[in-house]
Amino acid sequence: MRIAILCPYSLSVPGGVQGQVLGLARALREIGVDTRVIGPTDGPPPEPGVISVGPTVRVEANGSVAPMNVGAVASERTLEAIRTFDPDALHLHEPFVPGPTAAALVGSTLPKVGTFHAASEGDHAMYRRFRKVALRASRELTIRTAVSVDAKALAEQFLGGTFVVLPNGVDIAKFSDAPPASSDRPAVIFIGRHEPRKGLGCLLDAWSEIERDGVLWVVGDGPQTAELKARNVANVEWLGRITDEELASRLKGATIFCAPSTGQESFGVVLLEAMAAGTAVVASDISGYGNVATNRENALLTPPGDAVSLRRALREVLDSEALREHLLRQGVARASEFSLSRLAERFVSVYESAISLG
Repeated sequence: MRIAILCPYSLSVPGGVQGQVLGLARALREIGVDTRVIGPTDGPPPEPGVISVGPTVRVEANGSVAPMNVGAVASERTLEAIRTFDPDALHLHEPFVPGPTAAALVGSTLPKVGTFHAASEGDHAMYRRFRKVALRASRELTIRTAVSVDAKALAEQFLGGTFVVLPNGVDIAKFSDAPPASSDRPAVIFIGRHEPRKGLGCLLDAWSEIERDGVLWVVGDGPQTAELKARNVANVEWLGRITDEELASRLKGATIFCAPSTGQESFGVVLLEAMAAGTAVVASDISGYGNVATNRENALLTPPGDAVSLRRALREVLDSEALREHLLRQGVARASEFSLSRLAERFVSVYESAISLG
């Protein structure tokens, strides 16, 4: 079986969709599926099996910034890459996002599996704006999947039809086997773009009065970086962008992973990565994270934007070894349910069905 997976966002830039595309492709190859990834890159392809259709520009969307290539040249390169590889089926992630996936959706006659990630309030506007076009284009999809119940509900609301929920997956070994980063005191780690919806400002408010021995590792950057750094909150290390290897190592070495997002998260894969690393999770109680985390079973969940509740939860985990061990044990078990190897096997069945349906 030969499968081409298409991504609308730069495969050189860390991101939820990009991580799933690359991870699924690796998992499919491990079980013998000849797989190529087609999408934009900024520089050389980040790993073998990636076919670049050109560089990206930053496009503002739903309170964030997406690295995309919506030009005609990229679309032509996408269709040429499909013709050259000659796959049995296409797997389009976010099939209606302008760029390679949309080009393949309307420009190829091959069987197509579409995976929908969008689930936030901001995505309602996108669906409303392009509903008529999307309704017509959606007929080109042989099978439709969604990464969560929320993503499924949103897509069905605007597009109708039937969607199969296939949750995002996590590379268990990448995080469980990572060498832990060393720290001489308990470390709390934040990973994400520095923008309001990620909640880093709330975390800094909580941390400023934590009154515990510890260090906050802040990974990533964004439009709020300078403003948030200027607060000069004590015991914070600003790490900026780091490699995937260091990211796994930092997660493994941290005492707590904190995800204080205010919303607009379709699926909590980053929580699963922390769980796979054996790190306790403290996160916002939002629907996207509810797909994978249950309060006091495998994470502590707090109201989004509530710095006092967040501080209380962080203190509780830092102070209680028994609670940390409980969250770690349950978290590892939960992460194992979402392994990429399991996801790849499930998608093979979906691809076979799409091919048989033509």
